[in-house]
Amino acid sequence: MIISASRRTDIPAFYSEWFFNRLKAGYAYVRNPMNPRRISEVSLAPDVIDGIVFWTKNPTPMLNRLHELRDYTFYFQFTLTPYGTDIEKNVPPKNNVIIPAFKKLSSMIGKERVVWRYDPILLNDKYTMQYHIKYFRVLCGMLADYTEKCTVSFLDLYKSIKRSIAPLGIRPLTTEQAEELAGYFGEIAKEHGICIDTCAEDIDLSRYGIGHAGCIDRHRLERIGNCKLDVERDKNQRAACGCVSGIDLGAYNTCRNGCVYCYANFNQTLVNDCCCKHVPTSPLLYGEVSADDIVKPREMKSFRIGK
Repeated sequence: MIISASRRTDIPAFYSEWFFNRLKAGYAYVRNPMNPRRISEVSLAPDVIDGIVFWTKNPTPMLNRLHELRDYTFYFQFTLTPYGTDIEKNVPPKNNVIIPAFKKLSSMIGKERVVWRYDPILLNDKYTMQYHIKYFRVLCGMLADYTEKCTVSFLDLYKSIKRSIAPLGIRPLTTEQAEELAGYFGEIAKEHGICIDTCAEDIDLSRYGIGHAGCIDRHRLERIGNCKLDVERDKNQRAACGCVSGIDLGAYNTCRNGCVYCYANFNQTLVNDCCCKHVPTSPLLYGEVSADDIVKPREMKSFRIGK
């Protein structure tokens, strides 16, 4: 089984102590977001976990504890954009904190385990097409020795984010703008020896050397783990998503990065309430198990072939 940690929140940045506590305990509880009274008990035993995919904007709290992952195959999806605190309100300074953390992480675990995400791409009067072209080139120059691949995506206009982005004049790219930008990005990435692909995008950008990503990537896990996996595509994701199936340990409305484009936070009041209920020693990411909850072990098996 593959663990996603997490599409719903930034576990490395804000919940790394909880995560390592769960590894020691050998399990975690995950509420079903569609039916919150149902809780899955997810085994974290190394013999059934084929890989862990971390999603983060700041892995700094984990860097001194990476040795605790020695029994697991893992890699990071590391989002690093050129946006300021107007867009990513609580992300630490890029030049002083995040870029050095990216380089340190890669130096510790290998660049094949650090996938750079430049997403989502959005436009307004400040973050123009030329701005993205300029800073994508700058970041490629800084990160070329520390990653193999960059995954990009274009802003999706979720209903939950319309209010937060309106004051900033943010808008998604048109198809013509996406193709134009892809042409520049493809050339720049090639110059720096970085493979580039898109996350859950229907648009075909193959003419620019840009393919479609599988962010929970069977091939990357097989290469890192030196094994073969018999795992299917995740049917619960969008049709354009190339991810294989996995179990997400996160919870919505728990990320404190404060990004205005975030689909996983519904409103700040709810985020504050959920974060206040986080206890690092709890099996749940936040809150407690109540008498009305139904806890059931999740059926778990390894996908490794010839195990």
